[in-house]
Amino acid sequence: MEKEVRQFFPNSEVISIPFSDGGEGALEVLENHIAGKRVYCSTYDAIHRTVEAPFFLFKEHPSAWVELSQTAGLAQLSTAERNPLKTSTYGTGVMIKAALDKGCTTLYLGIGGSATHDLGFGLLQALGVGFFDQHGKEIKITGGTLHHIHSIVMDTLDSRAKKAQWIVACDVQNPLLGESGAAFVYARQKGASDTEINQLEKAGQHVAQILLSQYQKNIKNTLGGGASGGVSAGLHGLLNAQLTPGFELLSEAIQLDNHIHSSDLILTGEGQFDFQSQFGKLPIQVAKKAFKKKTPVLLFTGKSEIEAVPELPHLNVFTITPKGTTKDKAMREALHFLSLKLAEVLPNFKSL
Repeated sequence: MEKEVRQFFPNSEVISIPFSDGGEGALEVLENHIAGKRVYCSTYDAIHRTVEAPFFLFKEHPSAWVELSQTAGLAQLSTAERNPLKTSTYGTGVMIKAALDKGCTTLYLGIGGSATHDLGFGLLQALGVGFFDQHGKEIKITGGTLHHIHSIVMDTLDSRAKKAQWIVACDVQNPLLGESGAAFVYARQKGASDTEINQLEKAGQHVAQILLSQYQKNIKNTLGGGASGGVSAGLHGLLNAQLTPGFELLSEAIQLDNHIHSSDLILTGEGQFDFQSQFGKLPIQVAKKAFKKKTPVLLFTGKSEIEAVPELPHLNVFTITPKGTTKDKAMREALHFLSLKLAEVLPNFKSL
């Protein structure tokens, strides 16, 4: 994008800000703008294979940013391996334990890009929480075992995790349950069939009832509780984790508002722009910030199911993939298609 913009606007000042809403890419944003470093630890991916994965350790205060997608992410799995009934956030919990070993007392958890639907219970199990069936036998947590849970024992939780401040970077507003909840909106992209989606929905209802009866925590309608397979709902319910927009956390850290307000044209993008995007994903957040000055925002996407967002008339959506292109080719040649679309679109904004 920067290369094409400089070609069409040779006298302009271009500020390139690779960014994240708290999911994938957050570590790069922090490294570029915040004092601290990456720390690697041995942990597990979503199907419990051993991996080496990083988290960000802040220099100025005893805090860590843990990116769930580094351990429980879709990116680590092949299409055939994706199945939210069999995946777990256990590896994320192992990484958090490594952060606690470094003395961290504040834990930021970026939860975008997950391959899981276990409400973060796998993560909690790695930190000592016990999940038991009706016979008192401990359950190995995956999305497919949630419905077996009969009781949850928090007494065995790592005391450091219990004392820590938990801040979950949660940008979508979906609740845990219902038509706009975790299962019906997000489970399909994680590999779930219609039958499995219904199974996950029922498991979510079952677990929500347990938290209500055991701990008097109602997680059914928590705003953002459906993010990342219910991780935000589970951690909010059992650890009183604070749910905060990851976009806001990171944009404040790099003073994104100042850059947006001083711009005459803003370019952003998303792989697929669809109804999910309107629940608070990054391009919409950028467009909302630009709305105050009515600054034009150009959103480039591989595939679009939405041509316009009525409440954001300054947002211009452009699909870069030529009609008839296969998905594999679209992804393989995305850079080429993006360059072609930029060359087509940018001259229309010469008057700015």
